Amino acid sequence: MHRSRFSTLLIDVPQDEASAAASFWSSALGVPARPVPGEEQFTNINGAFPDLVMAVQSIDGAPRFHIDIETDDLDAETTRLTGLGAVEIGRWLDCRTLRAPGGHLLCVIPVHSEQETFERLATVWE
Repeated sequence: MHRSRFSTLLIDVPQDEASAAASFWSSALGVPARPVPGEEQFTNINGAFPDLVMAVQSIDGAPRFHIDIETDDLDAETTRLTGLGAVEIGRWLDCRTLRAPGGHLLCVIPVHSEQETFERLATVWE
């Protein structure tokens, strides 16, 4: 048994456009943009969606959106999602990057939200 939940919407933008994108989304949604200390490629835009993190991520590729699924068991959640048709295409730190059917990216990450939020919103998988 493990638990997981959709936790994060990431707006991936080329590095030279990340600051402008963060400013745009912050202003468009009426919430502050805050750089993530120690993770300079991320700028959080929290408050736009209850119980969901929204962030701009600076990348070396083309613009896109991707989601993060947080879990209390990385191996079990990765196995569950690959069993549904996703393909693991990479790893970075504790993050597993998968490509879902249709081509969209998603990451499986350890629990990042507050424990109460995770426990309240996570789905239990047998």
